[in-house]
Amino acid sequence: MRHLRFSAFALAACLVLAPPVLAKDKEHWVAAWGSSQMIAEGNNALTPEQLTDATLRQIVRVTYPGKAYRLRLSNIYGKEPLTVDSVRIARIATPDTASIDTTTAAKVLFAGRDKVTIPAGADYLSDLISIDLPGLSDTAISFHIATPPTVQTGHPGARTPSYLVKGNRVDDAELTDATVFQRWYLISGLEVAAKPKTKAIVAFGDSITDGYGVKDNRNTRWGDGLMKRLAAAGRPLPVLNGGIGGNRMLLDGLGPNALARFDREVLSPPNVGYVILLEGVNDLGTLTRDAPATPVAHAELVAQVTSGYAQLVHKARSQGIKVYGATIMPYSGNTYYHPEPVSEADRQAINAWIRTPGNFDAVIDFDAAMRDPAQPDRLLPAYDSGDHLHPSEAGYKAMADAVPLELFK
Repeated sequence: MRHLRFSAFALAACLVLAPPVLAKDKEHWVAAWGSSQMIAEGNNALTPEQLTDATLRQIVRVTYPGKAYRLRLSNIYGKEPLTVDSVRIARIATPDTASIDTTTAAKVLFAGRDKVTIPAGADYLSDLISIDLPGLSDTAISFHIATPPTVQTGHPGARTPSYLVKGNRVDDAELTDATVFQRWYLISGLEVAAKPKTKAIVAFGDSITDGYGVKDNRNTRWGDGLMKRLAAAGRPLPVLNGGIGGNRMLLDGLGPNALARFDREVLSPPNVGYVILLEGVNDLGTLTRDAPATPVAHAELVAQVTSGYAQLVHKARSQGIKVYGATIMPYSGNTYYHPEPVSEADRQAINAWIRTPGNFDAVIDFDAAMRDPAQPDRLLPAYDSGDHLHPSEAGYKAMADAVPLELFK
């Protein structure tokens, strides 16, 4: 009898001490928003003074409607544990401002607690958040930091405002005295409880995917345009932006190379079904930017880039993800890379590999959609931002229109 009493007591203790359930396992979780993480440094970093006892309110666009979400915070490049507290999510009350609709605000918990300590090099996923968010809507994520990290994790290409104020003001409806900037910090993803079989799309690439040149708060990147087309066709799907300015297949730049970040950004988020791979122009450009390269170096670059493609395709297919290869668009006339005929020959060789049946699950021919028929090594003037590398807003729309919707069944 004494043993029975002890067992009952132990069972009761376990029930009391058991941590809260993270989220409902029965839900079909799908990645609904994401950004590519990198070290925030130089002008992209906030000062320790700015981040001490500070509230960050950051605006993201929810790509899929739902009533239950999970938030992913990131300390992936941090060198020590980072504590974040008083996390909130709410609908925006007034566009292009820090104003939130406080009637929609939801507290974000982590294992039932209102603060979380994220280990160095880790992400942290919240409990289920009950909040009704429409698709293609702007949402505010607010949290307080008492002690800033020595190395900040973030994304500089937000192209949407973030707001910083002193003190814990996550519940304030307005932050009229905030410092405003166009960067994200410490937020890496939102997940949504979606209809069964819903799959997300990851647009994976460099500054052309990140949306270099688009105006702030406009959401006119080619991935945004693809989302709008899918919604208009009556089959909305989440489209995550996996772009980093200057990104390369082979070498690190402002952020980690494509192969180094692929697992975290494409294979890890829940229920990614498709990835559109647009990488390689920066590999081509940097090869000869400072000095001519030998024929052997040109051949080796083509081989390494296409081998990198094959590696990413292999990884994705092993998890049932379809990979669509996007051809590299022309960039002749660009004064930063100043490409020569041999660089154009490399681009054509890589595009020929992309177009070869079987190498990808399908081809999205941005090259054909964006080039000038009279000068195929250049962007069509109407689609050129002026630097002969990045598209104009009309060019980004043309890219979105060039993606066949039947690829996403």
